[in-house]
Amino acid sequence: MLRYQWTCKCCGRQHDELPLDWSANAPDHYLAIPEAERPARTQISKDFCTIDGKAYYLRGAIEIPIIGQADTLAWGVWASVSATSAKTIWEVWDAPDCATAGPFFGWLSSNLKLYPDSFNLKTHVHLRTKLIPLIELEPTDHPLAVEQRNGITVDRVVEIAELLLPRH
Repeated sequence: MLRYQWTCKCCGRQHDELPLDWSANAPDHYLAIPEAERPARTQISKDFCTIDGKAYYLRGAIEIPIIGQADTLAWGVWASVSATSAKTIWEVWDAPDCATAGPFFGWLSSNLKLYPDSFNLKTHVHLRTKLIPLIELEPTDHPLAVEQRNGITVDRVVEIAELLLPRH
């Protein structure tokens, strides 16, 4: 949370903090599988997901710098990685020097509704010691990639909160 006073345009209430972390609980491919089929076809934890024993996903964060602030806005997302990358990531996951492995190429597997289609953007997954991996988008003109590269204003963080917070 960022200590910042703002008034919600939706409800008119004044808030003293801004949420800085928004997360997808599972990759979109997982969510597309009928719930009754998931136990037989998938394995999912808070960090990893495997579908049909051949599609591999890793949870990470797209971090967006907030201009003029030390904090970042984080989108908790999933990226698909190759079987070879998944094997390496699993082997080094708990190692103190895991950050020396990679980066690993991946495809964004979370479609963030506030942006034009973000599904399947090219990514690079960077492992970090004691933190979830950093998901770096390839530098394109997609608005999410531009925001990750250039940062966003606090007003943009307010706009995101107004769109994503439950209506009060």
